[in-house]
Amino acid sequence: MENNGVHELGRDRLDSKYEEIRQVYLSDRRPWVIGYSGGKDSTTALQLIWSALSKLPSAELTKPVYVIASDTLVESPKIVDYIDASLERMNGAAGSAGLPLTAHKVKPTLENTFWVNLIGRGYPAPSKQFRWCTDRLKIEPANRFILEKVTEHGEVVVVLGVRKGESATRAQVMALHRLKNSLLSRHSRLPNAYVYTPVEDWTVDDVWTYLLQVPSPWGNNNRDLVTLYRNAQAGECPLVVDQATPSCGNSRFGCWVCTVVTKDKSMEALIENGAEWLEPMLEYRDLLSSTQDPAVKGQVREFKRRNGQVALKDDGSIVYGPYKLAVRKDLLRRLLELQKRVRADGPNPKEQLISREELERIRALWRQEVQDWEDSVPKIYREVMGEDLDWVVDEQPGLSGEDRAILEGICERYNVPAAMVAKLIDLEREFHGMSRRAAIYQRIAAVFDEDWRSEAEVTVRERDADR
Repeated sequence: MENNGVHELGRDRLDSKYEEIRQVYLSDRRPWVIGYSGGKDSTTALQLIWSALSKLPSAELTKPVYVIASDTLVESPKIVDYIDASLERMNGAAGSAGLPLTAHKVKPTLENTFWVNLIGRGYPAPSKQFRWCTDRLKIEPANRFILEKVTEHGEVVVVLGVRKGESATRAQVMALHRLKNSLLSRHSRLPNAYVYTPVEDWTVDDVWTYLLQVPSPWGNNNRDLVTLYRNAQAGECPLVVDQATPSCGNSRFGCWVCTVVTKDKSMEALIENGAEWLEPMLEYRDLLSSTQDPAVKGQVREFKRRNGQVALKDDGSIVYGPYKLAVRKDLLRRLLELQKRVRADGPNPKEQLISREELERIRALWRQEVQDWEDSVPKIYREVMGEDLDWVVDEQPGLSGEDRAILEGICERYNVPAAMVAKLIDLEREFHGMSRRAAIYQRIAAVFDEDWRSEAEVTVRERDADR
């Protein structure tokens, strides 16, 4: 006989929660989108819903229920494996049980992936001051899925495993958006989307008691989840659908490259508990974190922003821009070396830390934005991996690293910025052969509008201006 956690949580309380869930489900025709992170709170919410809906007759199970898990593509491999297995079991078990539930994984678009932005565009490692990753990697993919369902069905209910006890801010936000005389809240960012939080009043003890007493209906072993938490000494990294939902950045499960915190305590704990193969990944994360040191920013980052302009703080110091190309090359090389090492030492010989599509996009960005005439990405890949990919062939006449060296020598002789001339040459190559070239004049003007002073010239001028 199934143990329903009656003695610990009380049968009346559980039955009341199941009935509440059924009432919300049957009250309208809005489909549900359940956020599942694999953590304790979202697992509890999903189990409650699964159990509640299982008691409904099939004729009343008319609304689709979509379970979505967000894969940032830089999640800890152990978490990815756990979630992938969970989603597969959900789809199988839901089909067998006749539930209108399907599980899906959402991912960032290629333009928004971590490596395309950090290594490709040179965005600095995320920090509390410049946390560019959360929206691109977590919020946008989940919201894209939700909006697709809004377009398809008109309105949706987003179900989240969040609790008021997580923080005072969370409780305030939940109260602010709550509809009068309703268990639903308005979504803070998405029109025609509502939010239902079935475990909002539960405590941490309630959650663990329920999970340890009630077996997973899709076939997971909840004690594996307990072990995962114990080994990582972590909290839950929730599915993030708005800026009010706390992302990772404490001792939580999350992205293995996260530099928003000083130390990745969960990764360190996993290593201490036997996952030594994760140690090189932690070292790479620490390398990224070290680039945030104010003492080294000028060594690893350009003194101009990505728009070509110099920005200064109130004290006249430079606001540094993207990583220098040489630094990006080094980060890519180290990442590929790390991938080889993780494949050799870890449980998955096909572990992929960076995808082929990301490599192609990084290659294109380097060639387009920072005039990488050496076409460095294929060379770095070949040197590290010992093989070639079937790279996209550039049909335009190419310029080489030797050409770049010649150009720099000539520009130095005539005191002309070589980077500016290289950019103009690439601009002409881009428009070469086009029947309509009107836009090229605006693009040329934009190049000339960039600040082409050297860092030394900028520094000297600002120092003189302060005298």
